[in-house]
Amino acid sequence: MNITFLVDDKVVEQARHVARALNKSLEQLVREYLEQLAGGTRVDDELSQLRGLSMRNEGWLGDKRADRDELHERA
Repeated sequence: MNITFLVDDKVVEQARHVARALNKSLEQLVREYLEQLAGGTRVDDELSQLRGLSMRNEGWLGDKRADRDELHERA
């Protein structure tokens, strides 16, 4: 079933950012959220995992901290 609804542009962009971080499409996140509401899959687990990574501030570099010059270094 297709559903159409209006959402503020800023909310959509923020949600797309979260979806990209989870390697998913916004459509997939919305579908999974609706399934969760209906008693299906658990999106909360994935969001908790994403929040955990963010809070640890590990990012792409793991525990290594890079200075500004290292981040902008070109190969």
